[in-house]
Amino acid sequence: MRNILVHVPHREKERFASLLKGIWLTSDPETAKQRSQELAKLYRTKCPKAIETLEAGLEDALTFLSFPSLDSRKVSSNNMLERLNKEIRRRTRVVGIFPHPESYLRLVTMYQMEYSKDWSVTRSYLSEESLKSLDKQAA
Repeated sequence: MRNILVHVPHREKERFASLLKGIWLTSDPETAKQRSQELAKLYRTKCPKAIETLEAGLEDALTFLSFPSLDSRKVSSNNMLERLNKEIRRRTRVVGIFPHPESYLRLVTMYQMEYSKDWSVTRSYLSEESLKSLDKQAA
């Protein structure tokens, strides 16, 4: 979304962003594509570069809609990744200076293994039901 909004004039940004959010907040891929076409029709002359960027990445950006029962808030946001990076920075700041690069790598790897185990056991990112339905779709 940021990559698109860079090409929108400041006075149009708020309205454009609300229409753009409407694309990602829908649960149906066809509705999302229809909304993107409507947005493109409205802004093609005012913001051609923004519309070009939207159209170039739309299919990739809407991939999460093809999964059955995913929480779109988890998939469309990078908050989890930013939280992971923040925790790694916090832990490495405590150490200060590492004696060699391997020790840094060991600390980060161990934390990521712990984080991965926690998510796979307690807070599974993808529910078991959605994974089973994906298996059925693939078969």
